[in-house]
Amino acid sequence: MKAKKHHSDFAVRLMEHLVVPTFVLDRTGRVIIWNKSCERLTGIPASDVIGTKRHWTGFYTEKRPCLADLVIAHGASQIPSLYSVDCSPDPDREVFSAENWCHLPIAGGLRYLAIDAGPIHDEDGNLIAVVETLRDITIQKEAQDKLEVLARQDSLTGIPNRRLFDEYLEGEWRIATATDRPLALLMIDIDHFKAYNDTLGHLAGDHCLKRIAELISAQTRRECDVCARYGGEEFAVILPHTDLSGAVAVARRIVRAVDLARIRNPGMGPDCRLTMSIGASAYDAENRLATLDELLGSADAALYAAKQSGRACVRTPGSKLAA
Repeated sequence: MKAKKHHSDFAVRLMEHLVVPTFVLDRTGRVIIWNKSCERLTGIPASDVIGTKRHWTGFYTEKRPCLADLVIAHGASQIPSLYSVDCSPDPDREVFSAENWCHLPIAGGLRYLAIDAGPIHDEDGNLIAVVETLRDITIQKEAQDKLEVLARQDSLTGIPNRRLFDEYLEGEWRIATATDRPLALLMIDIDHFKAYNDTLGHLAGDHCLKRIAELISAQTRRECDVCARYGGEEFAVILPHTDLSGAVAVARRIVRAVDLARIRNPGMGPDCRLTMSIGASAYDAENRLATLDELLGSADAALYAAKQSGRACVRTPGSKLAA
């Protein structure tokens, strides 16, 4: 009997001094261990939480379940609604893993924690306690977020790149077709950009692309609108909740903004200025396009029509509408 108590005391002392922040709940959800590392992470001394169910105060500003509570409640289904990421390797065994932004009210600051929680059973398989461990991976998370932003951002112009454009357009297409709301798309090309580059050089060309990106972005005024660099001197604008006439209005503003900027294109002549050709298409009440490929194809065809009809204008599928 003494040997068993000795082993139990040693296990408790070992857990209290682990370098990994750890706390333990009994089967009723009360804190029975709150180790030194957990005190350092949260700023809450063990004496304030031992014997209580107030362990949540170390991580959140409002009462809510911690991962250990979900183990006790067999609450695997609640993880997606409570945590940023569900990493549980085997939720059927009641071993849960998740990641979450936590606000540490006492220690201060927002920290991104990797959290693991698992049950402890007695010889008969009855739950006697749940152990939760925490790792602060804020630096890794912030670095990952920055990489994800860079992966979706055009390095030259700073606006979304083709990858983000494709992802956003696909999501907006699903919303539009599911809710029967309009969705418009502009395909934009800088006229005679090769002549500009050949005459002034690629450095000037890069500065020009940045300026054009700024001008287009300034005319897409809602938060839901996305202007992206589609490739080379081609740009694209996604306009949710916008029909074809609304898309044409935005396209005309873009053409006018570039015209007012009076960007010289000496490659086409001493008095020539850069202009834009724009193709506009939409899924709306009058244009019941069946697929996303049809929306892209019709905008592309409209852009081609604008280029063929003299450039510096706006065209829609099958029309002769000029800016």
